[in-house]
Amino acid sequence: MVKAVIYLEGGGDSKELHSRCREGFHKLLEQNGFKDKMPRLKACGSRDSAFNDFKTAHQSKKHTFVTLWIDSEEPVVDIEKTWDHLTKRDGWERPVQSSDEQVLFMTTCMETLIATDRNALKECFKNNLQESALPPLNNIESKNRKELLYILKHATQNCPSHYEKGKKSFELLGLLNAKTLRKHLPGFERTWRILDKYL
Repeated sequence: MVKAVIYLEGGGDSKELHSRCREGFHKLLEQNGFKDKMPRLKACGSRDSAFNDFKTAHQSKKHTFVTLWIDSEEPVVDIEKTWDHLTKRDGWERPVQSSDEQVLFMTTCMETLIATDRNALKECFKNNLQESALPPLNNIESKNRKELLYILKHATQNCPSHYEKGKKSFELLGLLNAKTLRKHLPGFERTWRILDKYL
Protein backbone atom coordinates (compact mmCIF):
# COMPACT_ATOMS: atom_id res chain seq x y z
CA MET A 1 0.00 0.00 0.00
CA VAL A 2 1.26 3.48 -0.89
CA LYS A 3 1.71 5.35 2.37
CA ALA A 4 1.00 8.88 1.11
CA VAL A 5 -0.78 10.35 -1.90
CA ILE A 6 -0.73 14.01 -2.93
CA TYR A 7 -3.45 15.35 -5.24
CA LEU A 8 -2.04 18.24 -7.25
CA GLU A 9 -3.72 21.16 -8.93
CA GLY A 10 -2.11 21.54 -12.35
CA GLY A 11 -1.80 20.16 -15.84
CA GLY A 12 -5.12 21.33 -17.27
CA ASP A 13 -6.77 18.81 -19.59
CA SER A 14 -3.53 17.67 -21.24
CA LYS A 15 -2.02 14.25 -20.53
CA GLU A 16 1.39 15.64 -21.45
CA LEU A 17 1.03 18.51 -18.96
CA HIS A 18 -0.25 16.12 -16.27
CA SER A 19 2.97 14.17 -16.77
CA ARG A 20 5.09 17.34 -16.65
CA CYS A 21 3.24 18.49 -13.53
CA ARG A 22 4.00 15.21 -11.74
CA GLU A 23 7.61 15.36 -12.94
CA GLY A 24 8.06 18.94 -11.67
CA PHE A 25 6.71 18.15 -8.21
CA HIS A 26 8.65 14.87 -8.12
CA LYS A 27 11.92 16.72 -8.79
CA LEU A 28 11.06 19.40 -6.22
CA LEU A 29 10.54 16.75 -3.54
CA GLU A 30 13.33 14.41 -4.63
CA GLN A 31 16.01 17.09 -4.81
CA ASN A 32 15.03 18.66 -1.49
CA GLY A 33 15.21 15.78 0.95
CA PHE A 34 12.39 13.37 0.12
CA LYS A 35 14.21 11.05 -2.30
CA ASP A 36 13.79 7.96 -0.11
CA LYS A 37 10.22 8.63 1.00
CA MET A 38 8.42 9.81 -2.12
CA PRO A 39 4.63 9.93 -2.05
CA ARG A 40 2.46 9.04 -4.99
CA LEU A 41 1.73 12.21 -6.98
CA LYS A 42 -1.48 12.62 -8.96
CA ALA A 43 -1.89 15.63 -11.25
CA CYS A 44 -5.61 16.38 -11.42
CA GLY A 45 -5.91 19.41 -13.71
CA SER A 46 -8.32 21.94 -12.22
CA ARG A 47 -8.58 22.73 -8.52
CA ASP A 48 -12.14 21.35 -8.47
CA SER A 49 -10.92 18.06 -9.94
CA ALA A 50 -8.12 17.92 -7.37
CA PHE A 51 -10.62 18.53 -4.56
CA ASN A 52 -12.99 15.83 -5.83
CA ASP A 53 -10.18 13.28 -6.22
CA PHE A 54 -8.92 14.16 -2.75
CA LYS A 55 -12.37 13.67 -1.21
CA THR A 56 -12.74 10.24 -2.81
CA ALA A 57 -9.30 9.13 -1.60
CA HIS A 58 -9.84 10.58 1.88
CA GLN A 59 -13.12 8.71 2.28
CA SER A 60 -11.64 5.43 1.03
CA LYS A 61 -9.06 5.37 3.87
CA LYS A 62 -6.71 3.31 1.68
CA HIS A 63 -3.67 5.45 2.43
CA THR A 64 -1.93 6.57 5.59
CA PHE A 65 -1.86 10.22 4.47
CA VAL A 66 -3.88 11.88 1.72
CA THR A 67 -3.31 15.54 0.98
CA LEU A 68 -4.34 18.26 -1.44
CA TRP A 69 -1.66 20.62 -2.84
CA ILE A 70 -3.25 23.57 -4.60
CA ASP A 71 -3.06 27.32 -5.13
CA SER A 72 -4.66 29.36 -2.38
CA GLU A 73 -5.57 31.80 -5.23
CA GLU A 74 -5.79 34.66 -2.72
CA PRO A 75 -3.62 35.63 0.29
CA VAL A 76 -4.48 33.46 3.30
CA VAL A 77 -5.54 35.14 6.56
CA ASP A 78 -4.34 32.24 8.76
CA ILE A 79 -2.10 29.69 7.02
CA GLU A 80 -2.97 27.05 9.61
CA LYS A 81 -6.74 27.32 8.91
CA THR A 82 -6.75 26.05 5.34
CA TRP A 83 -10.31 24.71 5.25
CA ASP A 84 -11.65 28.04 6.53
CA HIS A 85 -9.95 29.72 3.56
CA LEU A 86 -11.34 27.19 1.05
CA THR A 87 -14.86 27.34 2.51
CA LYS A 88 -14.87 31.14 2.30
CA ARG A 89 -13.20 31.41 -1.11
CA ASP A 90 -14.43 28.34 -3.00
CA GLY A 91 -17.49 27.30 -1.04
CA TRP A 92 -15.94 23.88 -0.41
CA GLU A 93 -17.30 21.89 2.49
CA ARG A 94 -14.64 20.38 4.71
CA PRO A 95 -14.72 16.56 4.34
CA VAL A 96 -15.63 14.66 7.49
CA GLN A 97 -12.59 13.82 9.65
CA SER A 98 -10.20 15.80 7.44
CA SER A 99 -7.61 18.07 9.03
CA ASP A 100 -6.12 21.42 8.05
CA GLU A 101 -2.80 19.61 7.59
CA GLN A 102 -4.30 17.76 4.63
CA VAL A 103 -4.38 20.99 2.61
CA LEU A 104 -1.07 22.40 1.34
CA PHE A 105 -1.04 25.74 -0.45
CA MET A 106 1.22 27.03 -3.21
CA THR A 107 0.60 30.39 -1.63
CA THR A 108 -0.86 32.12 -3.56
CA CYS A 109 0.09 30.25 -6.72
CA MET A 110 2.98 28.38 -8.34
CA GLU A 111 4.30 31.72 -9.61
CA THR A 112 4.86 32.79 -5.99
CA LEU A 113 7.27 29.89 -5.53
CA ILE A 114 9.01 30.51 -8.84
CA ALA A 115 9.39 34.28 -8.39
CA THR A 116 10.96 33.67 -4.96
CA ASP A 117 13.87 31.50 -6.17
CA ARG A 118 16.05 33.90 -8.17
CA ASN A 119 18.81 31.31 -8.63
CA ALA A 120 16.39 28.89 -10.30
CA LEU A 121 15.16 31.67 -12.60
CA LYS A 122 18.75 32.57 -13.56
CA GLU A 123 19.58 28.92 -14.16
CA CYS A 124 16.60 28.60 -16.49
CA PHE A 125 16.69 31.95 -18.31
CA LYS A 126 20.44 32.78 -18.07
CA ASN A 127 21.63 36.34 -18.64
CA ASN A 128 18.49 37.36 -20.51
CA LEU A 129 16.50 37.46 -17.26
CA GLN A 130 15.58 41.00 -16.27
CA GLU A 131 16.06 40.46 -12.53
CA SER A 132 15.27 44.08 -11.67
CA ALA A 133 11.69 43.49 -12.87
CA LEU A 134 11.08 40.83 -10.20
CA PRO A 135 9.16 41.79 -7.04
CA PRO A 136 10.82 42.32 -3.64
CA LEU A 137 10.94 39.11 -1.60
CA ASN A 138 9.52 40.82 1.47
CA ASN A 139 5.89 39.68 1.93
CA ILE A 140 5.76 38.21 -1.59
CA GLU A 141 2.92 35.88 -0.56
CA SER A 142 0.61 38.89 -0.47
CA LYS A 143 1.12 39.53 -4.21
CA ASN A 144 -1.83 38.95 -6.52
CA ARG A 145 -1.44 35.81 -8.65
CA LYS A 146 -2.24 37.63 -11.92
CA GLU A 147 0.29 40.31 -11.07
CA LEU A 148 2.96 37.66 -10.40
CA LEU A 149 2.27 35.98 -13.74
CA TYR A 150 2.57 39.34 -15.51
CA ILE A 151 5.83 40.12 -13.66
CA LEU A 152 7.42 36.79 -14.63
CA LYS A 153 6.40 37.23 -18.27
CA HIS A 154 7.79 40.77 -18.26
CA ALA A 155 11.08 39.74 -16.58
CA THR A 156 11.62 37.02 -19.21
CA GLN A 157 10.36 38.87 -22.29
CA ASN A 158 13.88 39.11 -23.78
CA CYS A 159 14.62 35.41 -23.23
CA PRO A 160 14.54 32.87 -26.10
CA SER A 161 11.66 31.13 -24.32
CA HIS A 162 9.79 33.39 -21.92
CA TYR A 163 7.81 32.35 -18.86
CA GLU A 164 4.50 30.60 -19.48
CA LYS A 165 2.21 28.48 -17.34
CA GLY A 166 2.53 24.82 -18.30
CA LYS A 167 5.71 23.27 -19.64
CA LYS A 168 8.00 26.13 -18.56
CA SER A 169 6.44 26.53 -15.10
CA PHE A 170 6.77 22.79 -14.35
CA GLU A 171 10.37 22.83 -15.59
CA LEU A 172 11.14 25.64 -13.14
CA LEU A 173 9.31 23.87 -10.33
CA GLY A 174 11.87 21.07 -10.55
CA LEU A 175 14.74 23.57 -10.11
CA LEU A 176 13.48 25.24 -6.94
CA ASN A 177 15.47 25.17 -3.71
CA ALA A 178 13.27 24.42 -0.71
CA LYS A 179 15.62 26.23 1.69
CA THR A 180 15.21 29.46 -0.27
CA LEU A 181 11.43 29.09 -0.36
CA ARG A 182 11.17 28.24 3.33
CA LYS A 183 13.20 31.34 4.20
CA HIS A 184 10.88 33.76 2.41
CA LEU A 185 7.47 32.03 2.33
CA PRO A 186 5.69 31.16 5.60
CA GLY A 187 3.12 29.17 3.61
CA PHE A 188 5.81 27.03 2.01
CA GLU A 189 7.56 26.56 5.35
CA ARG A 190 4.27 25.14 6.67
CA THR A 191 3.94 22.83 3.65
CA TRP A 192 7.48 21.48 4.07
CA ARG A 193 6.99 20.96 7.81
CA ILE A 194 3.83 18.92 7.17
CA LEU A 195 5.43 16.85 4.40
CA ASP A 196 8.37 16.12 6.66
CA LYS A 197 5.98 15.01 9.40
CA TYR A 198 3.94 12.57 7.29
CA LEU A 199 6.22 11.26 4.55
